[in-house]
Amino acid sequence: MTAQPMNFKERLTDPTQRMTAHVCTIPSATVTQAMAAAGSDAVIIDLEHGAVDYASAHAMIAATTGFACAPLVRVAENDPAQVKRVLDLGAEGIVFPLIRSAEDAQRAVASLRYPPHGNRGFGPFIAHSRWGTSLMDYREAVDGKLVCCLLVETRDAIENIDAICAVPGIDLIVPAQFDLSTDLGISGQFDHPDFQGALAKVEKAAHAAGIPLGNVAMTKEQADMLFARGYRVIAGFDLLWLKAVAAETQSWTA
Repeated sequence: MTAQPMNFKERLTDPTQRMTAHVCTIPSATVTQAMAAAGSDAVIIDLEHGAVDYASAHAMIAATTGFACAPLVRVAENDPAQVKRVLDLGAEGIVFPLIRSAEDAQRAVASLRYPPHGNRGFGPFIAHSRWGTSLMDYREAVDGKLVCCLLVETRDAIENIDAICAVPGIDLIVPAQFDLSTDLGISGQFDHPDFQGALAKVEKAAHAAGIPLGNVAMTKEQADMLFARGYRVIAGFDLLWLKAVAAETQSWTA
């Protein structure tokens, strides 16, 4: 099967495009392949909160081959060693959790690039096959094409959001509503004025810097609301969808 080109980063620069990037918490290449075959623009393989290990992550990345679906990976922390390992499994980009400052953002960007532009070590023994290149051609093939997505999840990030957005090399910012509301002391209260105020600050800074925004939308109504506020990428969760559909069908037996 022929590998599709790495183009999610380029697509993010097109303000006319609305896209999906669904979170895969189930350690299954079958689920990921189904998401890709359904037309998902990207999947986010979750190594932070899901049950996915590195072997599963490799299989899930490989399962997107042949589809126009970017395999991104959410790492457990902003750690160049973790980033290097999943990029070497063939990931097209990284979702970085708990970005609190411009320094954190710079660290994230640097971990995606080879020297002299960054600090990624060279060893794409697996990744080059995912992208249809030779081992030594891989570097040139992916240079400047890997996606850097930052999660804004804390008070510190809100306070530093203008400086964070000023860091070159950020492709997507996601205000992570679950963690952010929890850090603000209003867990799950997404209508709370403090949460809405924090969200508005992120939106203003990202729009001013020309950085696309993403967020969770589990219904069309939520998606329409986000698009109306200028968001470009929406995400759902494989496990939550499965559970919701199972619960709905259970109601049919009543």
